[in-house]
Amino acid sequence: MRLSSRLACPDRSGLPRLVLAFVGFALLSSTVVRAADSQPEAHRIVSVGGTVTEILYDLGAGDRIVAVDSTSFYPSEATKKPNVGYMRRLSAEGILAQTPDLILTEAGSGPPDALAVLAQSGIRLINIAEPPAAETVGARIRAIGAAIGKTSEADALAGKADADLAKLKADLAHLPPERKRVMFVLSIANGRIMAAGKDTAADAMIRLAGATNALADSTGYKPLSDEAVIAAAPDVILTMDQGAAPVKAEDVFALPALAASPAAKQKAFVSMDSLYLLGFGPRTADAARELASRLYPGAAIR
Repeated sequence: MRLSSRLACPDRSGLPRLVLAFVGFALLSSTVVRAADSQPEAHRIVSVGGTVTEILYDLGAGDRIVAVDSTSFYPSEATKKPNVGYMRRLSAEGILAQTPDLILTEAGSGPPDALAVLAQSGIRLINIAEPPAAETVGARIRAIGAAIGKTSEADALAGKADADLAKLKADLAHLPPERKRVMFVLSIANGRIMAAGKDTAADAMIRLAGATNALADSTGYKPLSDEAVIAAAPDVILTMDQGAAPVKAEDVFALPALAASPAAKQKAFVSMDSLYLLGFGPRTADAARELASRLYPGAAIR
C-alpha cells in the first residue's frame, strides 16, 4: 500500500461530482509511508474523500475531523463539519484556514497546484493512493489507520471487511450460472447515455455482485452511440440516486436505443447511494450483497 504526499490527476469535467471521487487513479508520489510505520497522532484532520471520511469515523476518529469535502456525506455527522468544497476543486487557502495537523486525501483529489501549496505548507499531507476495488478495501483502511496512529483499530476493521468479503464470495457462488448483464448509467445528456466500462469502480462493483458488465469491452466512463447501447443488450440498468440530475427509470427506458432491451421489457432498474455503491469502504460487502439481491431477486443470498 502507498500513501503519497503529492499527486496529479486530470479532471473529467463531463462526469458528475459524486462519481469523480471514484474514477481518478493517476498519481505522482514523492513520500512513501507504510502501514506498519509509526505516525504521530493527528488531532485536527481535514478529510478529503467520502471513503476516507467514512473510515475515519469507523476508526473512532470522527471527533478529530475539523473539515470534510463535499463527497463526505456518510455518516450523517460528517455533513455537520465545515466543508472545504469538492475534492477535485480544492482551495488550499480554505483548507489551511482550518489549521489542520493532517490532511488526508483520496485518489483523484486536486487540482495539483492546490495540493502543491498544501505540500509546501509544512502540514502533513497524505494521499490514500489505492484505487477503489474489493482487493484494496483492507489496504485502504490500514493506510488510514497508520496515518492517524490507529493501527490496531485499523487491523481489526480491515480484518472484518476482508472476512465480510470472503463470506460474500462464498454466498454468491450459488447464483444462477446465467449472470445478469448490467449497464451502469452515469448520466443522460441530449439523449446519449454516459456509461461505465471496465477499469471503473462501477465495473468492480458489478462483478463483485456476481453480474457481468454489459460494457466490459469498453474502458472508463464514455458516452455511447445508439448502436453501442443496442449491442450491449443489458438485463438491468444500474445507477445512483444522488447528483444534481439523478437518472430516472422513465427517462432511461424512453430512449429508443433501449426500448428493445431485456432491461426495458422487464423495467429492471436499480438505483443506489453513490458512496455506498462505489466507495469501496468498510460497507463494500453489504453494498455488493444488496446489489446482488436486487439483481437476482429469486436467488437464495444469505
